[in-house]
Amino acid sequence: MRFEPYPFEKLNLLLENITPNQEFEPSSLTIGEPQFDTPQFIQDELQNNSSLLNKYPKSAGEIYLKDAQINFVKSRFNIELLVSQIIPTFGTREVLFNFPQYYLFNKQNPTIAFTNPFYQIYEGAAIASRAEVVYLNLTKENNFVPTIDDQQLKNIDLVILNFPNNPTSSTISKEELNKWVLKALEFDFVLINDECYSELYFDEDNKPISLLQSCKEVGNDSFKNCLVLNSISKRSSAPGLRSGFIAGDSNILKEYMKYRTYVGCAVPLPLQKSAAVAWNEQEHNKEFIKIYKNNFLLAKEILNIDMPKATFYIWLEVDDDLKFTKDLYKEKNIKVLPGSFLGRDGIGQNYVRIALVENEAKTKDVLTRLKDFIDSRR
Repeated sequence: MRFEPYPFEKLNLLLENITPNQEFEPSSLTIGEPQFDTPQFIQDELQNNSSLLNKYPKSAGEIYLKDAQINFVKSRFNIELLVSQIIPTFGTREVLFNFPQYYLFNKQNPTIAFTNPFYQIYEGAAIASRAEVVYLNLTKENNFVPTIDDQQLKNIDLVILNFPNNPTSSTISKEELNKWVLKALEFDFVLINDECYSELYFDEDNKPISLLQSCKEVGNDSFKNCLVLNSISKRSSAPGLRSGFIAGDSNILKEYMKYRTYVGCAVPLPLQKSAAVAWNEQEHNKEFIKIYKNNFLLAKEILNIDMPKATFYIWLEVDDDLKFTKDLYKEKNIKVLPGSFLGRDGIGQNYVRIALVENEAKTKDVLTRLKDFIDSRR
C-alpha cells in the first residue's frame, strides 16, 4: 500500500525552511482540535472509574454506553434506535478506515465515492480496499454540495458524505439528503454520512439534519443501506475520549460487528463510563457552541466573511494556497492548512482551511493579524 502523506506532514515540509516573524506569538489554525477543557463532570467520571482498567472491554461496547448514545440520537434527532442499530466505536477515524475494507472486501472491482476536498482517512480507506475512487467535488459553483450523477452511481458500492462538511463548512438540505437516500436504495449502494460536526451549529431553529432523519422522511424506516457516524470529540471538547458510534442498517452492522471482534479497537471501560455521561448530558455542548459562534462573529467583523451554519472552519478563498500559507507564516507567524492538501484534481488549490478553535482573545488577535496580511496584498 502507498498512502499519501497526511496534510500536516505536507505542511511541515512546506514550512520547514521558513523562519517566522518572531515579533508575533506563534498561532496554529491548522488542526480541528478544540482548545478548551473537557467539562469537569466528564473528567470526574473518568477518574472515578479508573479501577476498571483491570478488566477487558467488550468489542461491542457496554450496554450503558449504547443506551447513552441511543438517548443522544433520540434527544437530538428524534430517532429511536434499537440496540442492534448502533455500535460504539473508538472514535470515528478507525471506522472510516476499516469499514470500507470490510464492506468492499468481496466486491469484484470495488468503487468508492466521497466528497472532495475530504478528511484524508477516506482516501486511505480506498487505497487499503484497492478501490477505484469517484470524487464528489465541492466547489463554489455547486455551493459545496455534490451533485448526483446517476451514471456514476450505477457502478458505485459505497458513498461517503460529510455534512456538516470538513473543510468547507457547508451543510446539506433535508431535500438533498433525502435524494441521496433514495439513490442508495435505487442503485443498492451503502451510503454513509460522517456527522462529526453535527453539534457545532449556530441557529437553534435550523440545526444540521441527520441521514437517519432523511431515511424516515422517505419511508426507509429500517435505514436500509444507510449508516451515520458521530463522535463526542467536537461536541464535548473531548477528542481524547475516542468515543464515537456507527448507526443505521442493522443487517450491515450485525456482520460488521463480527469483523470488529478481530480488529481489536475496544474502548477502555473508564473511557466508556465517562463517554456515557457525556452522551447523556445535552446542555454542556451549548457553551462550546457559544464560543464558536462568537469566534465566527469576530471573523465576520474582521474578515468580512459569510458566517457558516456549522463547524468551526473557515474555507478562505485565496489566489494561491501554497504561497499564501508560506507568506502568512513568514510574515505573521500564523499556520493555516492549504486547501490543495485536502483535495485532489485541483480542488482546494485556491483555498486555505482555518480552524477557529481558540478562545476569544486569541481568536481576535490572530484574525486581526490575518486581516493585516490580506490587506497588505491588495
